Amino acid sequence: MSALAIEERPLSPLRLGLIRFAANKTALGSAAVILAFIVIALAAPLIAPHDPAEADLFRRLQPPAWAEGGEWGFLLGCDGLGRDILSRLIWGARVSLLVAGLVIAIAAAIGTLAGLAAGYLRGWTDTLISRLVDTLLGFPYLVFAIGLMAMMGPGLHNIVLALVYKEWVFTCRVVRGETLAAREQDYVEAARAVGCRPARIMLREILPNVLSPVLVVATFRMAYVIIMEASLSFLGLGVQPPTPSWGSMVADGRDFLVDAWWVSTVPGLAILALVLSINLASQGLRDAFDPRLHTS
Repeated sequence: MSALAIEERPLSPLRLGLIRFAANKTALGSAAVILAFIVIALAAPLIAPHDPAEADLFRRLQPPAWAEGGEWGFLLGCDGLGRDILSRLIWGARVSLLVAGLVIAIAAAIGTLAGLAAGYLRGWTDTLISRLVDTLLGFPYLVFAIGLMAMMGPGLHNIVLALVYKEWVFTCRVVRGETLAAREQDYVEAARAVGCRPARIMLREILPNVLSPVLVVATFRMAYVIIMEASLSFLGLGVQPPTPSWGSMVADGRDFLVDAWWVSTVPGLAILALVLSINLASQGLRDAFDPRLHTS
């Protein structure tokens, strides 16, 4: 009997990128840290040891458990109103990740559609979108967000809208550049030759080929959105008390930096750990999914 030759199918770009990402130990470890933050945020009602809004002035500025005067029931100490910092830290993760997730999801969707339209349709569509992008990029991000929050007022919904108003332009610029290159490729020319409508070409032919850079940009921008949310909350323009937010927690401890360093330091370290992990993971995604880095 003759043996049948079995041809191995080439790996898809997605699977190949995931294999490269898994081989990057730094990026994989960073992704694990991000996943841990997400799990903690989702399980906040189950794992938070105390009510994050419960104040006890008898425990005002109580130090962490390992310091003199601390208690293991309040592992990371208490703030100026006697609220448990660990519980507020856990619940604050929900706010940061929720705002970042909503802003990035909405901005990525708007920016991708606008970038596809600008890059493929060209003409007045490209001119209009490009001028709008250039105008928005001319304003400093934080100043722009502060101005919008001052007009709309503080709150979770308003902070999402204020950040989306400008965040979409970063995805749009990337997608427009990728679309300009893709519209000259043979597969797009073939689809155009058989009479496919522009919307079908953009969504069925070009969109799948620009998703990788969109994923990388979205992951990288998520870290910046978390910093922006924390900055607005620090200034009192973000999520309002008694809802805990990492930025407002840092602001609560700015008057006690010498005598009660833990009030601001603990949420500051949480922001640092999450933002650094997202940056490292996004760098790993770029290295794994950018075909220009793996051409032989």
